Amino acid sequence: QVQLVESGGGLVQAGGSLRLSCTASGVTFSNYAMVWFRQAPGKEREFVAGISGRGSTDYTDSVKGRFTIFRDNEKNTAYLRMNSLKPEDTAVYYCAAKYFVVELTATSYSYWGQGTQVTVSS
Repeated sequence: QVQLVESGGGLVQAGGSLRLSCTASGVTFSNYAMVWFRQAPGKEREFVAGISGRGSTDYTDSVKGRFTIFRDNEKNTAYLRMNSLKPEDTAVYYCAAKYFVVELTATSYSYWGQGTQVTVSS
């Protein structure tokens, strides 16, 4: 039974930071790519960042230089460190997992966390 459990969301002012976490169970964690998507009300779910089983990373252009994805395989956890947050980062953030390689399309993923709300005030 694959489960992804997210935490770390909250409300911060613009310029602040948050660290999201996603802990996986039911998989051999090191064999799976871990990714973050986000979805704001009325908008499509969009790719934010991903890390492959080998540690290669991908970011959407809007977060490059501000967000960092990393993983701790010993803890079966992926993290998204978000710095210099902007109001346009406000969304529900979802982690997802698939075997080995990162894909940029949400439909590529079968396993999803429950979502965690990130709200950035101006």
